[in-house]
Amino acid sequence: MGIGGLALWELVVKAGRIAPFVLPAPSAIWEQFWLSREVIWKTGLASGTNALVGLVGGAVLGILAAMVASRFRLLGEASIPVAAALNALPIIALAPILNNMFESTSSIPRRIVVAIVVFFPVFVNTLRGLRQVDPTHRELMDSYAAGGWTFTRLVRLPGALPFVFTGLRQASSLAVIAAVVAEYFGGLQDGLGSRITSAAANTAYPRAWAFVVGACVLGLVFYIAALGLERLATPWRRP
Repeated sequence: MGIGGLALWELVVKAGRIAPFVLPAPSAIWEQFWLSREVIWKTGLASGTNALVGLVGGAVLGILAAMVASRFRLLGEASIPVAAALNALPIIALAPILNNMFESTSSIPRRIVVAIVVFFPVFVNTLRGLRQVDPTHRELMDSYAAGGWTFTRLVRLPGALPFVFTGLRQASSLAVIAAVVAEYFGGLQDGLGSRITSAAANTAYPRAWAFVVGACVLGLVFYIAALGLERLATPWRRP
């Protein structure tokens, strides 16, 4: 299916004489990908590091915030609109502001952008999981006179793991997208996003698409890693 689609793409571009700036042929993109493989690797590492740091930071904050929100019902109801508003912040507005707050050689702004983007799906999914507690488990912990935080740590959080990883799987791809897009707006020019804009500005469109392919591969790696971590942490859910 995928090979057939690429072959059709190649045929349409060649037969239709479509200009490269509109849509390059897959063969031209692959050629540039191979020629630029070392650069794609280095810039992919830079973007991947920013995405990973932001993903871990945003996920930890999202889980902790969800634990607090599940402990206090009023806070939980009020926090969801705030988290939604935070998620609605556009990267194109947020990234330039953060870049001006730090040195031009700092990667912190991009990591903050990633953390903000990651926070919402992890927070919402974790909070949903923490609220779905089996009444039998609640009665058992009440019989042991377990405190609120003990109940959360021993019952709520383990039971919410499937929801946590649902949020992480969503956030894994979003982290890469945020890291790459944040590079379009200045700062340290060492990632895939800056190479995409540079190649496009120099009308090297097949090369720009090659860096886009690199970003897609990076996003796929993050998603597979999140899926593998879920399999390890929740063995009872394996088919």
